[in-house]
Parts: sequence; C-alpha cells; structure tokens
Amino acid sequence: MSAKKLTFEQQLARLEEIVAALEKGDAQLADSLALFEEGTKLIAACQKQLDQAEQQVVKLMKGADGAPVELPFEAQED
Repeated sequence: MSAKKLTFEQQLARLEEIVAALEKGDAQLADSLALFEEGTKLIAACQKQLDQAEQQVVKLMKGADGAPVELPFEAQED
C-alpha cells in the first residue's frame, strides 16, 4: 500500500503495526527487512507531512509587518 494514499493517522497506525511485528521477533529475515523498509518510507512520508503542516502554521502566524512570527507552543494544562 502506498504511503501517499494513506492519511497521516493511517500511516502512524501502520507504523505501530510494523513496530509490533518487528518487536515480536518471529518474522523471517526477508519479511523483517521488507517491514523495516516500509516503515522507513512511512516515517519519511509522515515527516514530510509534519514539515508541511509546520510551514503552514508559520505562514498563518504573521506579525504586524507581515513577517512570520514564530511563537513557542505552550503546554496546556487540564
């Protein structure tokens, strides 16, 4: 399944499945290598989506002069 067709959340869920399968340790070497390769592709795709989202947030946060203003995200307390 192509990472581009999956949502970010679906990619994370698949990564969790891959990690669980690899941690279990009962897969054949070839299968483990294929899972590892799929996982690295998913990580790259997720990182790209996160980078794009960050750039979008920075564009939305502009100062009075129109220049982007980066503000730290503050942890919200419940």
